[in-house]
Amino acid sequence: MTRPVVGPPSPEVAAAAAERLAALATPPGALGRLGDLAVWLSAAQGVVPPRELDNVRLVIFAGDHGVARHGVSAYPPEITGAMVRTFVLGRAGVSALAGAHRVAVRVLDLGVDDNLDGVPDEVRRHKVRRSSGAIHLEDALTPDETRQALEVGATVAREEIAAGAQLLLSGDMGIGNTTPAAALVAAGLGLPATEVVGRGTGIDDAALVHKTELIQQALDRAGDRTSDPVDTLTALGSADLAASTGFLLEAARQGVPVLLDGLMAVACALTADRLGPGAAAWFAAGHRSTEPAQSLALAKLGLEPVLDLGLRLGEGSGAVAAVPVLRSAVAVLRDVALLSELLPPEPHAGPGA
Repeated sequence: MTRPVVGPPSPEVAAAAAERLAALATPPGALGRLGDLAVWLSAAQGVVPPRELDNVRLVIFAGDHGVARHGVSAYPPEITGAMVRTFVLGRAGVSALAGAHRVAVRVLDLGVDDNLDGVPDEVRRHKVRRSSGAIHLEDALTPDETRQALEVGATVAREEIAAGAQLLLSGDMGIGNTTPAAALVAAGLGLPATEVVGRGTGIDDAALVHKTELIQQALDRAGDRTSDPVDTLTALGSADLAASTGFLLEAARQGVPVLLDGLMAVACALTADRLGPGAAAWFAAGHRSTEPAQSLALAKLGLEPVLDLGLRLGEGSGAVAAVPVLRSAVAVLRDVALLSELLPPEPHAGPGA
């Protein structure tokens, strides 16, 4: 099936931004990745120098996963609902980072296995189902649920853009979510489970072997449906991961840059790029996760992480931690003097010279 291509950030603006970068009063290449990020942001914004990133918005997609009750996580699924409440209270790890770096945070329940009584309706109004299926035994979603979750993600992206978002981030919360995320990467890259599996929340060696077996069982069960990205989400994903995929794809289609977080965000970015070839040009990688599947997917997308801090918290925390680096990139391209401004004008030749 041929899918519509997503156009890239402006090549003309990128060229103009690179020209300005080369003309700054700094040695050639001295700004390293900051210069690259500044050019990318200019191209995404369509203006040189880029505008300050005053409105950065994170959406955390929360959901439970049936496979979490089959020994793939160091924590029980009940933690998911408890963490959603913690996000609402602004007391999670990412909440602290977001407060420090002026990032707005929104959390949405797509598939938490809890009614979340007492949690604001805004958090629960997009719920698709209670928990996704255990992917080694059954499909994660029905086809209708997959379409619903993808559209929720797209709708939320449009809402955040309408609220003035200059940069979007997607976060995740869901015990067991590294299992379907790794399966999405394996399916997208045509790899066996042994190459993508990681320790997630910190499982031991025996649990790692078991997790690998379950992911391979899920891939085998899905069979050739993995050739289609929507069918892949139905068979191997979850409501929260499908919504995150729709969110990322719509951001790219709307021409708003995205800073990715860890494995879940990158697995969804890989899937979004399968749905809309070219979408990855609108994505930057906030950090390198400890999960092997994330690095494999980043390599496929051609993305080099901004940070490498050994983080595996999830929640969007690695992306939020990288926001100051992108703001630094904007500042240098905007505020550093041009070399031509520092040099005295060349003397004019006199008559008869």
